[in-house]
Amino acid sequence: MSRLLYTIAWLLALPFALLRLGWRGMRERGYWHGISERLAIYGGPQPRSQPIWIHAVSVGETRAAQPLVEALLARSDQTRILLTQMTPTGRRTAQSLFGRHGDRVAFAYLPWDLPWLARRFLRHYSPRAGALMETEVWPNLVIEAKALGIPLALVNARLSARSARRYGRLRRFSGQVFGALALVAAQTEADAGRLRACGAPEVMVSGNLKFDIAPPADQLELAQTFRGWRGARRTILAASTREGEEIPLLAAFMQYRRPGDLLILVPRHPQRFAEVAALARAQGLPVALRSAEKTIEAATEVWIGDSMGEMFAYYAAADVALIGGSWQPLGGQNLIEACAVGTPVVMGPHTFNFAEASRLAIEAGAALRAEDVDHGMRLALALLDQAAERASMAAAGKAFARAHGGATEKTVRLLDGLANAHSHGKGGEMG
Repeated sequence: MSRLLYTIAWLLALPFALLRLGWRGMRERGYWHGISERLAIYGGPQPRSQPIWIHAVSVGETRAAQPLVEALLARSDQTRILLTQMTPTGRRTAQSLFGRHGDRVAFAYLPWDLPWLARRFLRHYSPRAGALMETEVWPNLVIEAKALGIPLALVNARLSARSARRYGRLRRFSGQVFGALALVAAQTEADAGRLRACGAPEVMVSGNLKFDIAPPADQLELAQTFRGWRGARRTILAASTREGEEIPLLAAFMQYRRPGDLLILVPRHPQRFAEVAALARAQGLPVALRSAEKTIEAATEVWIGDSMGEMFAYYAAADVALIGGSWQPLGGQNLIEACAVGTPVVMGPHTFNFAEASRLAIEAGAALRAEDVDHGMRLALALLDQAAERASMAAAGKAFARAHGGATEKTVRLLDGLANAHSHGKGGEMG
């Protein structure tokens, strides 16, 4: 009954989902492309090779999937990957990361979660096995995959206590959905325990794939360019900020900065670049844009990072990083990238999406916890005066990022097992 009600709710919401897609397309034209894929309508022929399918909803999950995709492709020249997303920025990220692999990696939008759309998608691509990244559990999709005999894993899986309580209120339905997964590879023991309580039958701890993402050489070179543009100025990065965070961050920066201090402000979502630049100008702060591709003038106090795919470069170009998403109850953004390039981290009180990584980074001496935005800005500015402390936190961050790698190899072995078992069940190995 719960699944029926869920499906009816989706059916009623479908016209509004289409309208929302049109509205969002007014700000980001990418939402107007691929609508047929969201309805599981495919004009081309069915692919001949059965791919390993990985679903990564948007940019963060797509980047987290990078070491996994590269490792799977390296296992065999016959391996084909299907990557699905739900957002245009996620798809563009996937194409920029994996487009060089040609027809070995295909890209598509995942259809909305109605049973017949899920069946059409799964029958069209006929994956050998599937992997949903992190938290992307779509009930009808998961149940239809099991009905079609396609093994589906939840990998790099995390589940906050808040989400676990929500699933707990629908224990029978969540048990049906999580029970349909072939396996779960969780980031931490705490995640694993919550996922087992939701009904997942086979749960193991593999670690966090994001620890296996090495800072790309071209990003580190770009960071040097950024440093040249900013000169010797003391620089704080507010990374991946979310709506409602920028104004308090700007106010705190204005209150505590010294003459010459520079704030690099990088919004999480690209459709907000212009909005955030306008917010900073409204505070009376001189603003420049990264897209201007030029040296930052001495009068500029806020530099807007209005580009995609350059977060490693922004982190490496800053003296201290404030982690976005942690100043409002949004769960925080990925702090591992900052640690990997040796940038000291200051985070707010809300990091439930990265609870274990945040705790371990603090214990390692790579990060500090602030009570609120005001406290966070004061901590960050204080670190600018403490070269020895920054150097210590930088070394601790790099060591912390190296120490927790290895999730990729564990996850690849699990997916290999699923794909090979399915292929043998179909009568032999398939590429």
